[in-house]
Amino acid sequence: MVLVGKVAAARKLAAAAAYGGGGLSLLGASLYGVLRTEAVLARKTIGDADGEAPDCSGWYGNGRSGPAFRIALLGDSSAAGYGVEKIRETPGAQLASGLVEGADRRVYLRSFAFVGAQTRDLEAQIDAALPMEPDVAVILIGTNDVTHRVRPSESVRLLEQGVRRMLDAGVEVIVGTCPDLGTLELVAPPLRQVARSWSRRLAAAQTIAVVEAGGRTVSLGSILGPEFAASPKVLFGPDQFHPSAAGYASLASVLLPSVLAAVGALPQEEIEPEAFRGEGVLPISYAAVEAARTPGTEIDGTEVGGSKRGARGRWVLLRHRRRQPQVETEMPHQGVAEDGASGNGRVPGTETLDDTESAPAPS
Repeated sequence: MVLVGKVAAARKLAAAAAYGGGGLSLLGASLYGVLRTEAVLARKTIGDADGEAPDCSGWYGNGRSGPAFRIALLGDSSAAGYGVEKIRETPGAQLASGLVEGADRRVYLRSFAFVGAQTRDLEAQIDAALPMEPDVAVILIGTNDVTHRVRPSESVRLLEQGVRRMLDAGVEVIVGTCPDLGTLELVAPPLRQVARSWSRRLAAAQTIAVVEAGGRTVSLGSILGPEFAASPKVLFGPDQFHPSAAGYASLASVLLPSVLAAVGALPQEEIEPEAFRGEGVLPISYAAVEAARTPGTEIDGTEVGGSKRGARGRWVLLRHRRRQPQVETEMPHQGVAEDGASGNGRVPGTETLDDTESAPAPS
């Protein structure tokens, strides 16, 4: 019955987003208001992030054969890598380096993410990203919607609209869903437990909306979940809100297998689902709830008997993809790559940024 209740809540929030409802029945308006107040207090404690993340945009894997994969990184500070000092420590650099190694291809990654971004900022980021004709867009967004008191239904609706835009342009889309906010020590019990329940249900609603639109999602519960709870001093940054370098490495390792799958670069033995790992086909609402409570779970649409939908809604494939071996993170090269394609608008050349250089995030 608990599972059925969670499924119904996630489905209702997703429906509210689709049809313009308020979505506050997720927790109840009064309880949600208390949680918003607690989030504001936490933000006062850590302060508003007013710095810039190191710019990880550029070419990775020069010297590799074949045309480059183009990756657009969109979202907030978690996508930009706020809180670390070196480009190599950003999730973008780690993700691009992992893709280079896993696919044996050059990669051009450009980050459009910036500190403080909310889901409403996705539209402008997508406007900037589409001209580069990315193969894959990786989106990490939503946490600032919580701390800035954005209605959950509005957050999910804007995310779905952004995903559809990218898909209509022929871009594969991977969304890292809302992390488990119940591990934040700045949110005191019992509201910490409420934050955990709320963030998991929001993640489930994000999954429903994104997969219905045609994208795929990856649960990021582990990024602010059990791993962070066990070692917060290692996986959180100095402000105890943003991830540390080790935390961003964990984030990238969760996303990388799905990026490899999106570009068709996974090993053959990892393509078919494995029942002994709990992988298989489920109705979307049930799979979304399972993913929200099981970190690293990928959800993607599928068909059963030639049909995309069953009596309980959209059919999806639930996967627990294996994390790839950690590789040495590269520094991005700027300017012109070996195939003559231009880089991110800088003066052509093959110079490398100093590892501590931080450039303004693209807007």
